[in-house]
Amino acid sequence: MDDAPLYRALAEFADTDPLRLHMPGHKGKGLPGWERLARLDFTELPPTGNLYQEGGAIGRAEELWAAAFGMAACQMLTCGSTQGVLAAMTLACPPGSAVLVDRGSHRSIYNAMALLDLRPVYFWDKTCRGIRKALDGHQEIKTVCITSPDYYGQLFDIPAIARLCHQRQACLVVDGAHGAHLPFLGLEPFRGADLTVCSAHKTLPVLGQGALLFSGGRFGGEELRHAAALYGTSSPSYPILASMDLARAWMQSLEGRENYRRVCRRVQALRERFPALSGRVDPARLTLRLQDGLALERALQARNIWPEMADRGHAVFILTGMDSDGELNRLEDALVELDPCGEAEESPQAPSPEMVLSPRQALFAPSQTVRLSQSQGLIAAQHIGPYPPGVPVVAPGERVTKKHLAYLRAIRYNNYDTCEIQVVR
Repeated sequence: MDDAPLYRALAEFADTDPLRLHMPGHKGKGLPGWERLARLDFTELPPTGNLYQEGGAIGRAEELWAAAFGMAACQMLTCGSTQGVLAAMTLACPPGSAVLVDRGSHRSIYNAMALLDLRPVYFWDKTCRGIRKALDGHQEIKTVCITSPDYYGQLFDIPAIARLCHQRQACLVVDGAHGAHLPFLGLEPFRGADLTVCSAHKTLPVLGQGALLFSGGRFGGEELRHAAALYGTSSPSYPILASMDLARAWMQSLEGRENYRRVCRRVQALRERFPALSGRVDPARLTLRLQDGLALERALQARNIWPEMADRGHAVFILTGMDSDGELNRLEDALVELDPCGEAEESPQAPSPEMVLSPRQALFAPSQTVRLSQSQGLIAAQHIGPYPPGVPVVAPGERVTKKHLAYLRAIRYNNYDTCEIQVVR
């Protein structure tokens, strides 16, 4: 494909039949069933380029990604959005500084705070009003971290939040792990953000662990590469990189755009037929609001239909342009048969945290294993919360309270009575 420069460079080099006296060990042959994939798996050589150096086919592929997102620079990643989050927080947050953090953040944000010894100030209200109030109370904060879209597909007003942050001379980091497809649908969900992380593999036809780190202009390509190299493998997967290159080219083609638009139309029809989350949401994600999301998940799994996740009040389905009409019909037929009921009562809210130790102190402290049901009053040394979505109910350094235990029991977390957790010794 002429518009996928990295894939083309790898394929052309492979076609020269090079004698591979270097890693990886499969030497382009591999095991039966993945010969084509193995042919594109190289190490850093002049024809293939280096992920953490400027230029070459990788650099051209990254420029195309940046242009597609309306960003100044892009760094491709092969260790998932976790690598991107760690790199973004390293760029945005001086070690030991305070940071305003969306409490609904993925656990990788909490790990970044521990590694960088950051002092978190949490916010729950993801409107400009809520963030302005939090900043007013903490004038020293110069970094804001927010998740959009969230696991349920809810989108927040990043352009307006970015303007607010920049008025306060604050850097805005957006964990957009679930939104890599959105710019290709004509949306601008990350406009104004200083750093944005997207998991290409979550919503695009990309191999697992493929992700992207974007800069809106505050940070240059060299800074992105340096930060990403701190947390990524020094032997990145070229098939992962090539799959991202191909996915971007396909998404910009008529076929890719039409496939996603078709799926978005089907999702909208399903939302109108079944009790679903609506409003400012990802047009390709179906989140049902239910009396018992876990029961629906079990019933669908019994029919060999596997939702992305479920909790007490929701079932979440990630739909992409790779889903055929026949597959969507199968989902719709199952939902018609099961007739899921809408949410009967408000889902419980997680209690506010009680921080005792900093994230760094807790994560690296000596720990011991106890039953969750016996942990009241103890200090968590791990994240406690359902995965997915990976949002801690209790984060490292926070006390496990009676209210936390009641909440975890109410949401039917992890076989509550037998679940074991790590606490600070």
